[in-house]
Amino acid sequence: MAEIEIKGVAKVFGAFTALHSIDLTISDREFVVLLGASGCGKTTLLRIIAGLDSPTKGEVWIGGRRVDMLPPRERGISMVFQNYAVFPHLTVFENIAFGLRMQRLAQAEVTRRVTRTAEIMHIEGLLKRYSGQLSGGQRQRVAVARALAMEPDVILMDEPLSNLDALLRLEMRAELKGVLAASKTTTIYVTHDQVEAMSLADRIAVMHGGDIVQAAPPVEVYRNPAARFVGSFIGNPPMNFLPAAAAGEGCWQVAGLTFDGPRADLPQIEFAIRPEDLHPADHGFLAEVRVVEPLGPHILVTATVAGVVLRAVLDSTLALAPGDHITLSPVSDRIRWFDLNTQKAIA
Repeated sequence: MAEIEIKGVAKVFGAFTALHSIDLTISDREFVVLLGASGCGKTTLLRIIAGLDSPTKGEVWIGGRRVDMLPPRERGISMVFQNYAVFPHLTVFENIAFGLRMQRLAQAEVTRRVTRTAEIMHIEGLLKRYSGQLSGGQRQRVAVARALAMEPDVILMDEPLSNLDALLRLEMRAELKGVLAASKTTTIYVTHDQVEAMSLADRIAVMHGGDIVQAAPPVEVYRNPAARFVGSFIGNPPMNFLPAAAAGEGCWQVAGLTFDGPRADLPQIEFAIRPEDLHPADHGFLAEVRVVEPLGPHILVTATVAGVVLRAVLDSTLALAPGDHITLSPVSDRIRWFDLNTQKAIA
């Protein structure tokens, strides 16, 4: 079992608090992505789990054993870094075997593990090459193979695809997901790329300002953001937000329309809707088109509604141009509401 428990972990660098009090449990064999913008604390948390940094307070448990006082080599983990850390003076075989030799395993076992993981990562024909003879994608495969060869309880990955071009990144996402599922290893993956997070994760932990603001399966994070930040960060384009004014018990007026909504005693709330959940209709928000961007089968329309910018993903057959007016109706069961004082979603 390789369940990971993070209990009240905080990290302070001088006057700067990188992590406040993080609580997170990751189940055995679960693939969890730490997602957030630069500076949110995700890499700091990963380094604390790895043992490369110490928490200012809190505890880290792996497989029912407290490890925050142990050195990295005793935690049963492997780590894949952003820059791969492939040794240029070693062949691919010796790069994959590096950790195994540090453990002083017998040569037959080293060969078995290197061969097996090289086959899994489709680099068995590269074992005699040096890193200078490899492409970026091949070096990335070597780094993952080296981690898998250790047969760790946990694999930690720090933005391992960020140095690859877009097409190779797409290919490696699918490959990584399959390989790690087959390895039955608990995985924590750090990225700022929401597409990677949505496509890879069993669960996404969205981080902001040193806190985890939501930890849930990808579809839940996307459809039901627990905080305004999550709605504004997840999605390309992100959620639209429009101010709401009370119009009676449980009724709110938004850009001239009235909607059933939260209780009336909340002082400030916002109406939120995903761009793909807006559709042309006879009744809805009156929008003035500002920009039209073709996206293949769809167009991204940037418009203004009551002076607020609003984006809609619409069918490309619509003939729209800047200056046109269109009426956009929101899908009723996709509307979300946020309390502006707490920045949290309203049930």
